[in-house]
Order: sequence, then C-alpha cells, then structure tokens
Amino acid sequence: MSATYLLSVTVASIAILLFLIMAMRMQAFVALLLVSMGVAIAGGVPLGEVADVIREGMGSTLGYIAIVIGLGTMIGEILQVSGGAQQIANTLTRKAGVERAPWALMTLGLIVAIPVFFEVALLLFIPLAYSLAKRTGKSLLLYGMPLVAGIAVAHSFIPPTPGPVAVASLLGADLGWVILVGLIAGIPAAIVGGIVFGRYIGNRIHVELPKTALAHLDTQSDNERPQPGFALVISLILIPLAMILLNTAAQALLGEEHSVSQVMAFVGHPFTALLVACLLTFYFLGTRLGFSREEVQKIATRSMEPVGMIILLTGAGGVFGKVLVHAGVGDALVEAMTASNLPIVLFAFLIATVIRVSQGSATVAMVTTAGLVAPLVSAGSYSEPVVACVVIAVACGATVLSHVNDSGFWLVKQFMGMTERQTLASWTVLETILGVVGLVVVLALSLIL
Repeated sequence: MSATYLLSVTVASIAILLFLIMAMRMQAFVALLLVSMGVAIAGGVPLGEVADVIREGMGSTLGYIAIVIGLGTMIGEILQVSGGAQQIANTLTRKAGVERAPWALMTLGLIVAIPVFFEVALLLFIPLAYSLAKRTGKSLLLYGMPLVAGIAVAHSFIPPTPGPVAVASLLGADLGWVILVGLIAGIPAAIVGGIVFGRYIGNRIHVELPKTALAHLDTQSDNERPQPGFALVISLILIPLAMILLNTAAQALLGEEHSVSQVMAFVGHPFTALLVACLLTFYFLGTRLGFSREEVQKIATRSMEPVGMIILLTGAGGVFGKVLVHAGVGDALVEAMTASNLPIVLFAFLIATVIRVSQGSATVAMVTTAGLVAPLVSAGSYSEPVVACVVIAVACGATVLSHVNDSGFWLVKQFMGMTERQTLASWTVLETILGVVGLVVVLALSLIL
C-alpha cells in the first residue's frame, strides 16, 4: 500500500476517533478499540490476525502500565489519608512566609502531585490558597496559579503519574530518563507559568474567595493520629525516583554489562522501586501511625477504584499503536516527517496539541499521540535521552490550550470561583505557557543529548 493511502487512513482514523468521542459521546476506551479494528482492516491486516494484534497490543502495554500505576496510586492514597501530604503543605508554607508563599505553593504542587492525582491534589491544597488570599486581601490567582502550575507539571511531566508513564511505555522510553527530562523541563515551566505569570495575572484580575472557600476551610479537621514528619514524607516520595534515576545513571556511565549495572537494573527498575516505596509507605505512614493492617489494606484497595479506566484507556492506546505498526503506517509517517524536515520532538508536540485542542482530554491526547509516534521512534535510531524528550514533548502538547472541552478547565474554574472568561485568561494561558516552555527545553535538550 502507498504511503499516501496509509497516511490518509491515519488522518481519517483520528477524525473518526474525535467524532466518536466528542459528537457521539462514545466512551474513549471503546472508541479506541473500534477505530483500531478499522485501521487494521483498512491497513491490510488479515481478518484472522486482527484479534491477535489487539491482544498483543493490550497485553504488552498493560503488563507494564498496570503495575506502575497501581503501586503509585497506593502510595498517593496512603500519603493523603495519613496526613503526610498536609504535613508537606504546612511545613512549606510555614517556612516560606507570606512573601514567598507562591514559591512554596508551586513547590508543594510539584512534590505532592507526583504520586497524587491532579483532582485530589487540588482538592487537598486549594484551602491553603484560600487562607493566604483571605489573610492578605490579594487576588486568589496570586496563590492559586502557582499551586495549579506545580500540580499540572507534576501530573503531566513526572512519572509515576499515569500520563508520562503511559507514553513512556508506548514509546519504549527509559523511565529514569523520562523523570530526569521531565524535571529539567517541568521546573522552569512551573516557575515561568506559576510564579511569573501568576504574579502578572494576579495583579491584573482580582478574584475574590468563592462561596465554597469557607466550607473548604472549615473541613480542615485535625487528624487524631500522630502526623508523620516532613523529612520522612519527602523521603518516601523521593526514594522510588532516586532508585530509578540511579539505575539510569549506572547504565549510562558503566554500561549494561557491568556487574553494578546489572544489580541496579533490578534495584532501580520501576517495579522494584515502587514496590519498595509502597511497602515503606504502608509501614511508616500506616502501621507506625496507628493504622491497623486491615485499615491499610482497605486504603490500598480503595485507591485502585478510580484508576481502572485510566489503565484500560492506556491499554487501548497500546492497541492503536500496535495496529499502526502492523498496517505499515510507521514507515509512512517516517516519510512524512522526513519530507517536513521537522524534528521528531516538535512533530510529536504538534500532533498532541491538535488532538488535545480537538477533544479536551489530556490523557486521550497523550495515549493517541503515543500510538501514532511509536512507529517513528521504533523506526529511528534515537538515543534513550531523545526518546525521553519525545515523551515530554507529547506531554507538553497534551497540556497546552486547556479550554471548555477539558474537565480540568471547569475544575479550576469551580474551585477558584472564576467566570469562563477569567478562566480562559488565567488557566488556559497558564497551561499553554507550561507546554510551550517545556517544549523549548526538550527541543534544546534533544539537540544536546
């Protein structure tokens, strides 16, 4: 089949996917599977092999994703229930003081949202922004924007949050490099968006405390159990990241055949690192603080309830990518990218941006883009750092231009009591700044690494 035909099939499949999700309100998981079947048939995959391709794509993806997301979610839930997340918040805001409070809130979002979902982190810490705005009489945006900037960056750029983990899995990226590149790109993005833009928009738009603010402040009850220490909580969050990064460093510096590298390949594998962190969290933030074993088990089990659809959606993205490879779309995309003379990092960003703006969901944009870009990565001879840059570029594209078709837009609007116009002027611009600054950083890194 010609490259033109295969590219036409790809474009049509994206259009149909968006139509099914947006116009027909079809569940994204079902839509991805349906479109994947259509692409397989249109791409010439024998009918008797279509089911096998779907099974292989789902299995190869979920074998990795389900474990990483599952363990990371349990850690986040224990962190929340034990009061560990609140301890980080209290310590950072107390040490920083009112003048440096935006920096503390941005840092808080960056740290805590690594193991905790965006919605949960926002719900937990928006009362801090309420309290500071009430105390100073300044616009809520001055404190709210740094907080959501940190949360958004951690949620999109830094594993083990589902988005970057899913893209890393689909592209075959080393998670250590993804963490490192995510931090290098995410920190300046959060500073420019949360601190610089947050101060600017906070001075331009005065947002009063919403009516729900007092209710949120009143619900901050004291935990009867002893609170974990700040250093302990930070250590538990950083331990898995450090183990994964040490593995990546050992492979890069010593080579894969070195005995130390082989040991670190096991110790620093995401499975091992997150399992160790999970067990330590169960003990130090659970049993040691007075939770019974049954309570810890219930907390861990409850944490898995909201992630089922994320895992299935990611698996469906793996199916889409597998089908594209079997249909020969990968080679066609390589030809198209070569003809366009665009770097793969920028190419991935643009695809993710189009899908993100079209249908709203960052997760769907990341998974769909990863499925499209995976053949390019597998066909090219890109280094591990460059593949990690592609992962973060996809995350950047899936971050920009959050608007009325994105649930995050309405979540931030509601919690900050803004109008749609104010939310577009603040949250939408903030998300775009995060994505663009992140892209600039990864573009530069991809040329250096």
